[in-house]
Amino acid sequence: MGDWMALFEAALPVLLQGAAHTLLFALVAMVLGLALGFAVAMVRVAKLPVLSQLAAFYVSAMRGTPLLVQIFVIYYGLPGVGLELDPVPAGVLALTLNVAAYLSESLRGGIAGVAKGQWDAAFSLGFTWWQTMRHIIAPQALRLSVPSLSNSLISLIKDTSLVSVITVTELMLATKEVIAQTFQPLPLYLAAAAIYWALSALFERLQRHVENRLNLAHQR
Repeated sequence: MGDWMALFEAALPVLLQGAAHTLLFALVAMVLGLALGFAVAMVRVAKLPVLSQLAAFYVSAMRGTPLLVQIFVIYYGLPGVGLELDPVPAGVLALTLNVAAYLSESLRGGIAGVAKGQWDAAFSLGFTWWQTMRHIIAPQALRLSVPSLSNSLISLIKDTSLVSVITVTELMLATKEVIAQTFQPLPLYLAAAAIYWALSALFERLQRHVENRLNLAHQR
């Protein structure tokens, strides 16, 4: 056990640096994915011709194929058609496109969860469709979608481990590099798992805080 503690102490700075990169990738992909997911959800809810079908196909393709395959297609496949990306942009793009598909469904479900009477009341007051969505429906849908959106972020934190396959330096690749130097896979993989768990627990706590604040504001 003493050897493990010494190993943890020596490896901790490298693992924490990798964890910081993991968190950064997850947050950037989450912000970009939320923007894209909202746009996709709006297109599908508005049932825009052609665009709605394209959006549905995109969501189906992203949710129906493994993230690892999507990473390979973007990083190794796109150069075949003249589009070559560095590992970090390729990893962020893959994570963004993947999580946006799930976020769009969460937001679409939240919109569907708002009572139809809210739409009727807004239209009776002279609101347009977009004004109703922006001022009345979207805020309520966001409150309903918080648990699902938070779950997607937690999953995204764990999914960042997959970008290590294209040499993006995040927690998993940092762990592998330390293992290559120390030949101690078990304690180091356990340490990496503990860090992922800690990050997930942190966002679970943040999720509960946001839910409580939104519920309190809704009750008022």
